[in-house]
Amino acid sequence: MLVKICIGSACHLKGSYDIINYLKEKIAQEHLEDQIILKASFCLGKCSEAVSVQIDDHPVTSVSPETVEHFFNTVIKESLIQ
Repeated sequence: MLVKICIGSACHLKGSYDIINYLKEKIAQEHLEDQIILKASFCLGKCSEAVSVQIDDHPVTSVSPETVEHFFNTVIKESLIQ
């Protein structure tokens, strides 16, 4: 699974680096490094819905530092099961 987190201006201001750091920590804690590639990306084209996240070819938007835990537990982990 490839997870891209936008680090463009709008996303940066809304906490993209906090989201990246949280996901890096959770991926390591749950030993998912061989299943998830986490990358920073410039502009995913959804600036008004920042922080933009893309999983493989599927856009997910409006992830925030406050919702990233829920995002990880529901969207990312459920995608790994499928």
